[in-house]
Amino acid sequence: MATFVLVPGGWHGAWSYDPVVPLLERAGHTVHALTLTGLRPDDDRETVAAANLDTHADDVLRLLDRAHIANATLVGHSYGGMVIAAAADRAAGRVARLVHLDAYVPRDGESCWSATTEAYRQVFAAGAAATGYAVQPPPGGDPRRRPHPLASFLQTIRLTGEYDKVPRREFVYCAGWEDRTPFAELRTRLAADPDWHVHDLPTGHNAMREAPEAVAGLLLGAPGGKE
Repeated sequence: MATFVLVPGGWHGAWSYDPVVPLLERAGHTVHALTLTGLRPDDDRETVAAANLDTHADDVLRLLDRAHIANATLVGHSYGGMVIAAAADRAAGRVARLVHLDAYVPRDGESCWSATTEAYRQVFAAGAAATGYAVQPPPGGDPRRRPHPLASFLQTIRLTGEYDKVPRREFVYCAGWEDRTPFAELRTRLAADPDWHVHDLPTGHNAMREAPEAVAGLLLGAPGGKE
């Protein structure tokens, strides 16, 4: 049985995976959904201001230590792709599989800021204007979303090459928002890379909410996406 560690995207918490978790558990797997530092309801201003990409990678590594996980499947949605990449690079071989769920797949020296589109850079800048350290959620969306630590969007990732040694790496492209997605060029690049498995889902960005069965099916290795 697999052990899944589910990492949310920007502004979101563990709750974003609520529709998917029971489907994985019902299949007999162990599931840990994380809420990253700075996005927990009781995090104070200093915690939010100090949280960066390293902080969030450490959140994952602490879970691996605490739960004695040695063969993890890390799933990262959106910004969470940055987190699972950083964590896998530092996990000393404890990650067996990476699933970037409509998520950034960084190269060494990139950040969420540099890897995204100008439209999203404007969202980050405008959202942080009030505080200078936390990006307010874009209008609409789930009311449980919280301001996201700006430093985590800005910090560049440092990869040593260990990330590239993870036995299985997958990218899930959500094709239902092609007019706005920042991941179209990334999908093209990864589809041409024999070290990556690329799947397509016909959903918007929040596939866990729109099509939890399809997401669970991909994670469980069942057909459901175009590879």
